[in-house]
Amino acid sequence: MRRDVFQAIADPTRRQIIGLLSRQTLTLNGVAEHFAVSRPAISKHMKILSQCGLVTIKQRGRERYCEAILFKLQEVTDWAEQYNASWTTRLDALQGVLETEEEAVT
Repeated sequence: MRRDVFQAIADPTRRQIIGLLSRQTLTLNGVAEHFAVSRPAISKHMKILSQCGLVTIKQRGRERYCEAILFKLQEVTDWAEQYNASWTTRLDALQGVLETEEEAVT
């Protein structure tokens, strides 16, 4: 199954994991300690994040260390920016109409 960054950030737990790993590298157990869900559930979330390219998991000895790859979030920023520009234009136009209406009333 092909996974993308949008699928990864659709889940609030995965967004929290990304936020946590953006501040520090943690083991899988270290990540799991921050959540009130089972270790297998965290592993499933980590697998999805890894498949989407937002997290890398590296084996060091007996531990698996997880690190965020934040540049992949640029895809989300680029997608949202197109709507931001559109809404800015629309809201500026609305402001102009409201100012014109206000001037007509006074």
